[in-house]
Amino acid sequence: MEQENAIEVKNLVKKFKVYHDKGKNLKDKLLFWNRNKYENRLVLDDISFNIKKGEAVGLIGHNGCGKSTTLKLLTKIMYPSSGTVEVQGKVSALIELAAGFHPDMSGLENIYINSSIFGLTKKQIDAKLDDIIKFSELGDYIDNPVRTYSSGMYMRLAFSVAINVEADILFIDEILAVGDVAFQEKCFRRLEEVKASGTTIVIVSHSLGQIEKICDRSIWIDAGKIRMEGKPVDVHKEYLDYMKNR
Repeated sequence: MEQENAIEVKNLVKKFKVYHDKGKNLKDKLLFWNRNKYENRLVLDDISFNIKKGEAVGLIGHNGCGKSTTLKLLTKIMYPSSGTVEVQGKVSALIELAAGFHPDMSGLENIYINSSIFGLTKKQIDAKLDDIIKFSELGDYIDNPVRTYSSGMYMRLAFSVAINVEADILFIDEILAVGDVAFQEKCFRRLEEVKASGTTIVIVSHSLGQIEKICDRSIWIDAGKIRMEGKPVDVHKEYLDYMKNR
C-alpha cells in the first residue's frame, strides 16, 4: 500500500445471491428443493480507486447503484466476492443509526458500549464523556433508554460518539439526512474541523450540496461501475444532467 494513501481499492467485485422462492424451513427446503434457485446479482463490477490521507471523498449515485455497498466493504461489515480493499489507520463509522446501540440501555451506557466498539478504553471514554454529551445536546435525555429516542436523537448520539473517537478515517452513510437543520450545520462545522486535522472522510449521500461543502472529490457509481470522478461541482453537474435524461 502506498504511504500517502489511506484507502486502496483494486478490482473490487461484489455479488449477492438473490433467491426467487427460498424455503423458510428445513421441511420446505427438502420437499420443495426446486424453489431454492437463485441468481448471482452483480452489485459492484471491478471498481478501483485510491483515497489519500486527509482527503474527503463523496460517493454518489442513484439508489441501488452500489455506493452503500462500497462503504460497507470499506468498513469490513461485508467482504468482496473478489478484489481487494486496504485501509490504513483507525476507523470510525456512521453506517446505520442504531448500529452498536442497545435499545434498553440509556444513552450514557450506550456511549460506553459504542465507544468501546471503536477501540476506546474506559479511561479514554471517561475523558471524552462530557464533550460527547455536550455535543449531542441530549441533556437529561442521556439517561433515558435509547429505544425512546427519535431518529434525530439517535443521530445526535451516534455522531457525537463517532466524531470524538479521533479516528484516522471517518465513514458516513446518509446519517446526516436525519435531524434538524441547525444540528446538521453544527455537524458539518465539526467535520470541517476534523478534516483540517488530517482525518480522511468518506461520505455517501444524496445531498450533493453537503458533499460539495466538505469533499475534495466525488466518485459517481452507476450500475456497479465508476462512471466519473473528480471535483464535486464537475461530477455533480454531469450526474444531474444524466438523471434528468434517464
